Amino acid sequence: MKLSRKSEYGLRALIELTKAYDRSPLRRSDIAESQQIPVGFLETILLELKRAGILGSRPGVQGGYRLIKPPEDVSLGQVIRILDGPLAPIACVSQTAYQTCQDCPYSEDRECPIQSVMFEVRNAVANVLDRYTLRAFYDQGRNRRLRKSSKHRRGSTRGQ
Repeated sequence: MKLSRKSEYGLRALIELTKAYDRSPLRRSDIAESQQIPVGFLETILLELKRAGILGSRPGVQGGYRLIKPPEDVSLGQVIRILDGPLAPIACVSQTAYQTCQDCPYSEDRECPIQSVMFEVRNAVANVLDRYTLRAFYDQGRNRRLRKSSKHRRGSTRGQ
């Protein structure tokens, strides 16, 4: 599975919104600047997440976007499905967008060698992405940055 730019940007924007959860809404220009996302593309992503009920927005000077669902209740899998569609590598193993294979010689068989392996791939990807919430995703990144900065500070005092 390759994460699309749209989902990557969406997850990066949601890091900022998770960081600001229970505070004032964030302007899209601030999110875009902080996460180095083109504003126009970000607006499209934010609107999709709003339509899906993950974000809310408020117009005006004090306006912006905010999470309306707690970050503990939103999984990375949900976000990627909203922005990119099913996680399944082929349609005949999708849980959310199942389609039979029209041109596959195995479509009438009970056992398809491709389908059985791709089913495992879909399950593995979904199990990981559905296990991580926005809160866990944010906390893991924050903890990694903290460890890295404390390691850097300890290393920089050796030569003094």
